Amino acid sequence: MTSRQIHDVAVVGAGMVGATLALDLAARGFDVVLIEPRAPAPWRAEEEVDLRVVALAPSAQMSLGKIGVWPDIAAARANAYARMHVWDALAPGSLTFDAADDGVAALGHIVENKLIQSQLWRALERNAAITLRCPARVTATELDGERGSRALVLDDGTRLVARLVVAADGGDSALREMLAIATRDRDYAQRAIVAHVATERPHESTAWQRFLPHATLAFLPLADGRSSIVWSLPNAEAARVLALDDDAFRAELGAAFDFRLGPIAATTARAAFPLRLRVAERYIAPRFALIGDSAHVVHPLAGQGVNLGLRDAALLAEVLAAERHDRRDIAGEPALRRYERRRRSDNALSAHAFDAIQRGFGSDSIAVAALRGLGLAAIDRVAPVKRLFVRHAAGA
Repeated sequence: MTSRQIHDVAVVGAGMVGATLALDLAARGFDVVLIEPRAPAPWRAEEEVDLRVVALAPSAQMSLGKIGVWPDIAAARANAYARMHVWDALAPGSLTFDAADDGVAALGHIVENKLIQSQLWRALERNAAITLRCPARVTATELDGERGSRALVLDDGTRLVARLVVAADGGDSALREMLAIATRDRDYAQRAIVAHVATERPHESTAWQRFLPHATLAFLPLADGRSSIVWSLPNAEAARVLALDDDAFRAELGAAFDFRLGPIAATTARAAFPLRLRVAERYIAPRFALIGDSAHVVHPLAGQGVNLGLRDAALLAEVLAAERHDRRDIAGEPALRRYERRRRSDNALSAHAFDAIQRGFGSDSIAVAALRGLGLAAIDRVAPVKRLFVRHAAGA
């Protein structure tokens, strides 16, 4: 069955980035259809904190605020962090970022993925300007030259047509594959172990990150006083740590963290996910664009993956709105090139910077460690350089 309606934009994937783009475009008056295989599980305050959390930068909070979901997220279970402390296990240097140094109240907020997705889904269901197709999957796509659009074929045989199709369907994007857009990939041969832990001393509203030989450990402050940990380890070591009983895990985790907040008093169940770098070689095709993880998957050590994706969504919405205001084709090549040029360069710089940090800090060479320590100490003493780091992370 072919729909006679031509939507302005079809967004494929209703994760955090795709849902935010759909709501932003709808608020600007665009006719949007959103295709998603399954609805997210509802968030409930009485349930345990989701093991997957994100460190939302101020730019991400602004994007969520514009579409009206940030107040409910902030009121539910978001935790502001005012400081970030980074240090190396093999060298004496350290680096501390403080929101007060840049004249702001917080560097960002730690929020559960499930909470954000649940609030976005509620907003989608209430928005009459968005046609929500769920459950549904895209099985094919082709240009519709006669109508200046792109067609999508769904798994139930429905054929949807839109002037622009945006893929927000994740790192293993099926749409990216359909358009034969190549990626550059690197398997880090690591897994990130996640859990929530209680410590003897308060987390001080601080995000802590320690670099160890071939590993990275982050403690992110939660609203209930615990910390969410992200411990990136080589695959074999991750398997060993996952198999430990809770007492042994708490002891090893405390030692890896240098007992910075005292002994680990309690832990939740643990989970793990593989780490990789994946960067699309191009972001656009005729009447088609990639955003979020469909375009770039980065190492989690800087917590910037979702922030980069939300910046993709914000810029694409701005570009489309400007084209429509000037009575130009919203999915014309000049518009899509403008989006690609700005976001691909920023994302590539960030992805390769995170990759270089992971490589450099993963070395157990004493000489390399000494240089790392000197570098951290030098940056920590130069306020303008520190402010540049903070502003880039914030999306400024």
